[in-house]
Amino acid sequence: MSGFREPGFTDRQKAAQEARKNLLNKFKSQPGPDDPAVLARRAEREALAAKRAEAKAAREAEKAEQKRLEEEAKAAEAERIAREAQEAVERQAAIEAEQKAKRDARYAARKAKRK
Repeated sequence: MSGFREPGFTDRQKAAQEARKNLLNKFKSQPGPDDPAVLARRAEREALAAKRAEAKAAREAEKAEQKRLEEEAKAAEAERIAREAQEAVERQAAIEAEQKAKRDARYAARKAKRK
């Protein structure tokens, strides 16, 4: 059995040159940009991107519609609350006017009784 042989400079140089050749061959063997398979994959990616964009636009439109409906509901609720508050103020004013009229009637009755 022979012992381990330390690779020399020429061995390392040959290995590096072989690695460069392999890398270059690998790069050259790849299909070019006008290859039908590359064009088909590109078209497929573009179709997927278009579908994603459509789905995103649909989601955004749905969110906008939902937000608009929520805003309308909030506005209607605020209007209802304001109307109820106004009605409460009017009822309170009517009650106070009625109480004042009763009080004035009692006062007038007391005055009339004295005379």
